[in-house]
Amino acid sequence: MTLSKYTELAPGLTICRALTGLWQIADLERDGNKVNPHEAAQSMKAYVDAGFTTFDMADHYGSAEEITGVFRQTYGGDSAQFFTKWVPSPDSITKDQVRKAVETALTRMQTDRIDLMQFHAWQYTHPSWVDCLFWLQELKEEGLIKHLGLTNFDTAHLSIVVNSGIEVVSNQVCYSLLDQRAAGEMTALCLKHGVKLLAFGTVAGGFLSEKWLGKPEPVLNESLTWSQMKYKRFIDAAGGWDQFQDLLQTLDSIAKKHQVGIANIASHYIMTRPAVAGVIIGARLGKSEHIVDNERLFSFQLDESDETQLRQVLHTLSRIPGDCGDEYRKPPFLTASGDLSHHVASFPAPYPTVEGTDGRTKALSGTIWEDIAGFSRAVKKGNRILVSGTTATHGSKAMGGNDPGAQAHFILDKIEGAIQSLGGTLEDVVRTRIFIRNADQWEPISRAHGQRFAGIQPANTMVRADLIGEEYLVEMEAEAVLSLKND
Repeated sequence: MTLSKYTELAPGLTICRALTGLWQIADLERDGNKVNPHEAAQSMKAYVDAGFTTFDMADHYGSAEEITGVFRQTYGGDSAQFFTKWVPSPDSITKDQVRKAVETALTRMQTDRIDLMQFHAWQYTHPSWVDCLFWLQELKEEGLIKHLGLTNFDTAHLSIVVNSGIEVVSNQVCYSLLDQRAAGEMTALCLKHGVKLLAFGTVAGGFLSEKWLGKPEPVLNESLTWSQMKYKRFIDAAGGWDQFQDLLQTLDSIAKKHQVGIANIASHYIMTRPAVAGVIIGARLGKSEHIVDNERLFSFQLDESDETQLRQVLHTLSRIPGDCGDEYRKPPFLTASGDLSHHVASFPAPYPTVEGTDGRTKALSGTIWEDIAGFSRAVKKGNRILVSGTTATHGSKAMGGNDPGAQAHFILDKIEGAIQSLGGTLEDVVRTRIFIRNADQWEPISRAHGQRFAGIQPANTMVRADLIGEEYLVEMEAEAVLSLKND
């Protein structure tokens, strides 16, 4: 029995399980010269004719969206599905900017509705990511977007999204034999809420292939492609080149058994994991196609012996640190450059601050309660930062729905954002207080606190309280003391 080539990502949206990724358009154009759009569109047509009908791109993948527009204009768009992403700056975003971003993608792609618009947030402490998603949902309801998805969201923030009534059908994340972060809590959450995973990095920029079996370790420099620079960092984080060679040897044995390639085994394995709708395999349009090779993904099925061998070799690898998407938000930055220099110039303060006359500085998050009750989200005086009791409120909305863990994570984002705005970090927190409505919900709230304060471990108190506002399950406050380096 072989694997089906197609699956339903969402109602009314059937996709090929091997999506063609167009991120390498940006690599091809890094010398400043654009790819010939008509030749690239012709290459896309070859994929569609072979049944590989689904393409994934982004606003920053060079001219990928424009090439898609040429394809649609030349060959029509009914036979294929075109997914894109919007990756805004980490600053405050207006509703008009959200609309303009979507309209720009529509114009480039020569269409009146985007099949799947995927959203990326650079930092969760800045509240603009929430506004963007609610406004994108409005554009979906207006008909400019068929389906809404996420990219590089971690488990906690995917939980906030789905429990806050934002209708997303997918989360695109790095997921490979080298990177198993999505295999645990992320998969469980997706299965619970019917969200599908779109996996990229399954061939690790080409490293998961016969080409690198038994070869000396490459030097991580500009002689590599951007993808290779990125995934060499993943190899290093997973245990290094010798451990990687052990993985390749295992894959080679299984590949020969099924008369396919190492890359086929690597991608097929991820494609068959729970919650995964498809894997994204890059194409250097007009330079190198993988149509014949990709067809082999559906020519075999891994048996229990294969699965056992793969599980055994995976246990020898080091776990990639953090959760999905953390490689773009915190060290170690597993990007091509090893930092965010190719992505983001700087990160603005999440909340505005106001200087007082008595040496205090106030941070304001803009919730309706700050004006009604006359308080600040946080106040800094000297080297102390005091954060007010904080609920999962965003503007007039209560975030996280009825999920206590989701509410707790959103609250901790606000607390962290307030402290950042006043010059501190979570590492400066020395005390937290947690007030919960229902005593039987202590565990998910405590686990959220534990995830965010792992290694910091401030003094903490949790009590049951009759919170104001029936929608709120938890409220928190915090105190931080800035070290001399922050003064």
